[in-house]
Amino acid sequence: MSDAALCLTLLGVVVGLFVWNRLPVELVALGSAVVLYATGLLTADQVFAGFGDPVVVFVASLFVVSTALQATGLTAWAGRRLSAQVGTGPRSLTTATMLLAGALAALITVNGAVAALLPLVVMLGIRSGQTPSRLVMPLAFAGHAGSLLLLIGSPINLIVSEAADESGAGPFGFFQFALIGVPILAGTVAIALLLGPRLLPRREPEAIPPDLSRHAHTLVTYYGLERDAASLQLGPDSSLVGTPPPDVTALAPAGLLVVGALTADGHDSRGDAPLQPGDVLIVRGDLARVEDFARATGLVALPPPLRAHLADAVLNSDTGLVEVVVSPRSPLIGTTVFPGMNSADGELVIITARRSGRDTGPGPTVVQSGDSLLLQGPWQAVQRTQARRDLLAVDHPTEIRREATGLGPDAWRTAMILTAMVVLLATGLVPPPVSGLLAALAIVACRVVTVTEAYDGISWTTLVIVGGMFPLSVAIQESGAADDIAHVVVSAASGNAYLLLLAVFVLTSVLGQFISNMATALIVTPVAVSAAHDAGISVLPVLMCVAVAAAAALLTPVATAANMMVMGPGGYRFGDYWKFGAPILLWYLVVAMALVPLVWAFQPPV
Repeated sequence: MSDAALCLTLLGVVVGLFVWNRLPVELVALGSAVVLYATGLLTADQVFAGFGDPVVVFVASLFVVSTALQATGLTAWAGRRLSAQVGTGPRSLTTATMLLAGALAALITVNGAVAALLPLVVMLGIRSGQTPSRLVMPLAFAGHAGSLLLLIGSPINLIVSEAADESGAGPFGFFQFALIGVPILAGTVAIALLLGPRLLPRREPEAIPPDLSRHAHTLVTYYGLERDAASLQLGPDSSLVGTPPPDVTALAPAGLLVVGALTADGHDSRGDAPLQPGDVLIVRGDLARVEDFARATGLVALPPPLRAHLADAVLNSDTGLVEVVVSPRSPLIGTTVFPGMNSADGELVIITARRSGRDTGPGPTVVQSGDSLLLQGPWQAVQRTQARRDLLAVDHPTEIRREATGLGPDAWRTAMILTAMVVLLATGLVPPPVSGLLAALAIVACRVVTVTEAYDGISWTTLVIVGGMFPLSVAIQESGAADDIAHVVVSAASGNAYLLLLAVFVLTSVLGQFISNMATALIVTPVAVSAAHDAGISVLPVLMCVAVAAAAALLTPVATAANMMVMGPGGYRFGDYWKFGAPILLWYLVVAMALVPLVWAFQPPV
């Protein structure tokens, strides 16, 4: 059997295993690389070269940037701002959420954009009286279209750009994808508005993500934190002026808990910065002691709204709040706790406790299994509670931080780093992997996310698929299999460049509905390059057609992670995807056939 025939056989097996979907995709990708070595089609260096490819480094760095954008609440903030501007009308809400999803996908990939916006869009739909099924599939499909707005919108864009560069045509520019992405996104939004009401089901969702946007107010009410609480404002002669808020607790009398400190406007956290005249302290404890403390330090009691002050003080961009339940075999069982008590590591403080739905009171409490505790502290300490076995977090701290807090210093630092990365990419001052790596390093160096959080934010499945499928892509080229397939494609197209584009689009889009669209791009790209060379046309329009068709993974829920994310909240069934996705897929085809050749001519420049 020739090398080309052997490679084509392996390709058929790989595609079949992807469609079968019974084995982990990582196992299939890496297994194919091992088989290529075992059959002698590739050397060991070639088999593992994919993991050292610059695309892998760039994709990993983009995941770190995406993690920072979500962890600092920038994406959720953008969604809240947008919802406040556009109102709750069906058409305006659909348009706004789709445009935001497209814009975010261009920066943090479609999966990141959908994950960030999905809870917000579901809640907006419920509040406006619309079923989420009319909103969340358009959200995902807008993300797919938005991935074609910028070079960094998808790993597929990077794959075809690198292939174009290696073919001698030069890489695609950072903003060049927008020439195709903008009309595709506009058409996707138009189809959703015109056909969505008829094609999308009106169905109750199987699962609804929790609305954590008012999480602090929920906990303040449930735990009755307003009882024995007071808002105290620093006068100009207060002895606490210039004192950092963490030090105020040590100055307060026993039994008095300083919950937090707000700036003079009563909304922003003071953090660890020294207190200034007009700042507001939120304290809990015996009211007589509160009054004595206020008189002794020059504080003035403020009238309501106390609840708003409490909510802003206990949970903000600087300070996290998490509700935990004591697990059945927790070592904390039998120990004594009380409000204001610090955890063993000194990072968290107990605000209050409840047992069987009732407040345990301000005094000491012997911990029992099932008790709920309200813990406050720096966000990094709060987020570590989700990994503990002795305490079970009721809501995911990362999700709370993303949805319920305002923009703190970390958010603005992340925005500046992202802007700098985009400038480097747009100007081409450094190669894309270098700009992405610099951004990821800056985010960790500025402590926006920890090293552990950066690792957790990387989709290792994506990296394994990209690195593991690169050897098969190389083997298809070197064995002559790509040329054999290309000859068939070119012959079927009868030398017509438009028919060649159509064949490449159909091949890519069909495979992309059933296997990873990244794997599809890696399989089809070498075929597309060979076909372009055989037909004597430029590789640029053919490779752009691959990118467009790979992004059109719209007809099945298994096509992409974003499609799967919306299935539960939308209450969708398998057939719902192709009903709504088919007209959008046809629009992708129209753009690929009509617009791509206008932007990238078939005839290569002389």
